[in-house]
Amino acid sequence: MDDGGDLVSIIHSKRRELIKGIIGGTEETTTGVIRFRAMEKDKALKYPIIAVNDAYSKYLFDNRYGTGQSTIDGILRATSVLLAGKNFVISAYGWCGRGIALRAKGMGANVIVTETNSWRALEAVMDGFRVMPMRQAARIGDIFVTATGNKNVIRKEHFLVMKSGAILANSGHFNVEINIGDLEKLSKKNRKIRDNVEEYELKNGKKLYLLAEGRLVNLAAAEGHPAEVMDMSFSIQALTAEWLKEEGRNLESKVYRVPEIIDKRVSQLKLAATGIKIDKLTPEQKNI
Repeated sequence: MDDGGDLVSIIHSKRRELIKGIIGGTEETTTGVIRFRAMEKDKALKYPIIAVNDAYSKYLFDNRYGTGQSTIDGILRATSVLLAGKNFVISAYGWCGRGIALRAKGMGANVIVTETNSWRALEAVMDGFRVMPMRQAARIGDIFVTATGNKNVIRKEHFLVMKSGAILANSGHFNVEINIGDLEKLSKKNRKIRDNVEEYELKNGKKLYLLAEGRLVNLAAAEGHPAEVMDMSFSIQALTAEWLKEEGRNLESKVYRVPEIIDKRVSQLKLAATGIKIDKLTPEQKNI
């Protein structure tokens, strides 16, 4: 079971002797799934991976509601800043970005979205958010959160035009979305001003504030997702691992979706655990 692709990558690069004894693996995050699909495309993947992150019972809830809440929680714990009235810039409008935007909007922030995907950008517009390139958003943003799974999303040209006092946070998997190397080169000094907040004074006199060393702010500055949403993700992990034990040797070395029967079962179990009942199709309706 992997989270971010680190374990599988190490096995494929440094512990290849372990591969022959592995039936398959599971991946929890968007970042990890992207990495493994790239490995599959390059024919470098040596055993099947089940993309737990792509299950409906995972990303619709863990990514959207879990990341949304815990990211805001991390920012508030680190800074105690008021979100209402702030220009809150979110880079990427995937399910994590959607969740962060929803929570920030609910607390009165003016949400701005940056995207490279035209469908997601259009969705953000129709959800009521402003959409613009990062170079433009950098000039007006008060708080920045990256959630792309990519690297160097906020970099030198963005730092140079930011307001003094801008806050930088990352909710993607690695501490590479905010280019800390560029930030250090542009700064004449930096200092820790409180837990998980480092002040960078740029050579142009502006001050920027990096949270949690650019690592996942919801884990480094808060406590991650609540158990009430992680239970679904862990259930999918467990049931998928059980399924892999029986079916894994029949699969090719590719990335697969979670079997629908498992995905649906987890949502059913969650409803049952909360005491919620839903309608069932009649025999007549099933035949339509």
